Amino acid sequence: MNAQGGASDLYLALQVVLALFGWAGLVAVAVCLFRTLWEFLGRGVHAVWRSLGPWQAGRLDPRLPGTGGAEPAEPAYWWRQSWTDAASAGRDGMRMLWRAFTDPWLNRTVRNMFRGRRPGGRRVRVPLGRFLLVTLIAPGTAAGALIGAVLATVLLGWVLLVLALLLGVVWLGWAAGVPLLRGMERGWALLRGLRTTCPHPGCYVPVPLAVHRCPGCPARHAELRPGRYGVLWHVCGCGRRLPATRLTGRGRLAALCPGCEQVLPEAVATTRVVHTPLVGGTSSGKTMLMAAMVEGLHAWAREGGLRVEYATVADRSAHTGVNQQLNRTGRAHATTGGPPRALMLTVSRGRRRRLLYLYDPMGESVSDAERVRAQRYLAHADGVVLVADVLADPTVRARLGPADAERAERARPSAQGPRTTYERLTGELAALTGRRRRLPVAAVVTKRDVLDQLTSLPAPGDARIDHWLGDIGLGALVRALGHDFGAAGYWAVSAHAATGTGPLESEQRRAAEPVLWLLAASGLRTGPLTGQTGRGARRVPPPRRTHDGTEADREGGYSPA
Repeated sequence: MNAQGGASDLYLALQVVLALFGWAGLVAVAVCLFRTLWEFLGRGVHAVWRSLGPWQAGRLDPRLPGTGGAEPAEPAYWWRQSWTDAASAGRDGMRMLWRAFTDPWLNRTVRNMFRGRRPGGRRVRVPLGRFLLVTLIAPGTAAGALIGAVLATVLLGWVLLVLALLLGVVWLGWAAGVPLLRGMERGWALLRGLRTTCPHPGCYVPVPLAVHRCPGCPARHAELRPGRYGVLWHVCGCGRRLPATRLTGRGRLAALCPGCEQVLPEAVATTRVVHTPLVGGTSSGKTMLMAAMVEGLHAWAREGGLRVEYATVADRSAHTGVNQQLNRTGRAHATTGGPPRALMLTVSRGRRRRLLYLYDPMGESVSDAERVRAQRYLAHADGVVLVADVLADPTVRARLGPADAERAERARPSAQGPRTTYERLTGELAALTGRRRRLPVAAVVTKRDVLDQLTSLPAPGDARIDHWLGDIGLGALVRALGHDFGAAGYWAVSAHAATGTGPLESEQRRAAEPVLWLLAASGLRTGPLTGQTGRGARRVPPPRRTHDGTEADREGGYSPA
């Protein structure tokens, strides 16, 4: 009897314990499904949501690092900060979830129940009620809170994993956009033959990427391109949004040379540059010839054959100053000072446009090889204008009679003849550019108004100028130019008749022909404009390959006329 009674009591106790556990399980499931799971999950998601803020437009995120380093721009959010924010949001969400589990659930609600108090802390006065609360409600509530916290952690973990995957997709798209846009810009520049070069004296450095000035503050941005500061836009330290690509309007910002920090022309980023130095001895007529060339381009523009504009206000002022001097005295002052600043013009014909750099160096710059090597702009030359003052050549001077020698002396011949100028230029030009055999050269005989008055020499007239140079004893120069350069053209120009007061428009157009001939070599459709006034070599060189190995525009090639 005693044994049977003990077994029956043990069985009864076991049933009571199982019933208590079953009841606690029911309470736990109810608490978990109807309260704690959603409460913990909601608090975790809300903490993640708040950590990804702020959500006020125009308000800076205090967690983002400020501007620093050489670039005065905010790093792009997707560069690194997005991953930092995602990790921070995940930590905040998990921390908030388990904080809600420990307090108020464990430290207050469950603790009060095990003490026989209501969840809010109010004591239950009835002893049976306290007993039932401790034995039937408190264990299930504790288990429900724990199960809810675990399930909420699992669900929130899956949410964060999906968020991380989406963030990874967005980041990969952003990261792929950087090389894609850079490659598109580079390819566009190669196809158009864009080689930006500083035109300012003593600099002449290539400018693969200009320094851009923020319109809202004095900050200068040297990395305004797709990169870690943004793909399409950068945000300056002052808060202004700046376009980072040509597509979004970067070309409208003021651009500076990264070497000398002087302003670059607006068209330099979108227009192919044609570098054209005028090379000749002192008093050979370079400055007057350049003024006549510019007036000739404007003469063609007045006829509708071209569109010509000054690239900057400084270029207009410089040319106006030379014209005023020519109007007062009939002559231009000799070029002085150090390295020349390029006179920049935008020349358009049809849909195509070129930014023309005209360099007028001192005559002394070609007096010896060392000075030629110092002319760093020659390394970028797309063609050369050889200014030939034949009156300075000893062979030509020896053929002049007394009267003609006096006329020649009044014309102030250069101290250096064209053959000497060419000999000092040619070797150094090959060393500077590495491509002398591919460059076109326009040989321009100056002071034609004086040459037409001489009786000791045949007049240039309408004959081929290369043949005329051979007739007066400069055939060796013609042969050397034809051998050493890719193409050679010849003209005889009176810059005096094309400038100053009462200029002849026909002579102005003739003065512009050498430049138009060189522009045709770059692909501009100016070939038909050459050879319409006067006579000379009219073999327009075909479009050359650019320095980056791409072919120039095909429309620029014309058959020999």
